[in-house]
Amino acid sequence: MTESAPAIFAAIEASGLGAAIRQSRWLYMIANIGHIVSLMIFAGAIAVMDVRMTGALAATSPGYVLKASRRVALIGFAGLVMSGAVLFTAEASHVIVNRVFQIKLGLIALGLLNIALFEILIAPKVKDLPPLAPLPSGARGTAVASLMIWIAVAISGRSIAYF
Repeated sequence: MTESAPAIFAAIEASGLGAAIRQSRWLYMIANIGHIVSLMIFAGAIAVMDVRMTGALAATSPGYVLKASRRVALIGFAGLVMSGAVLFTAEASHVIVNRVFQIKLGLIALGLLNIALFEILIAPKVKDLPPLAPLPSGARGTAVASLMIWIAVAISGRSIAYF
């Protein structure tokens, strides 16, 4: 499968770092565990924000929930990027041509676009809302889309090994 991968990805995999990750008894395993833990942190924070934006947990101020959860989500996402980079480097030429991995990357891009739209269009409107106040239009839709997208990302990520 490596012959169909673009040269840059074969070079990444063949790099000293790629070899070190593959040859280490611990690096790949630690990155894999880190990826799972980071996913749990990210998914938990995203779920709290999205559930609040669907109208649940209405007794809490949406701005407060978003502010607190956003920091946790960013930490989780940073962990995902760092651990994912290690995992990718070890098998770059194989993974980059994997259709499920490509779908995962597309879904991540879609999820980030959804976040950007939410932050631009919805977040400013809910920032100062008191508890029990109605949410602006679009809040529920972006939240449901977010939940669906990030669940699909996790499913895709777990499915990579089987394709």
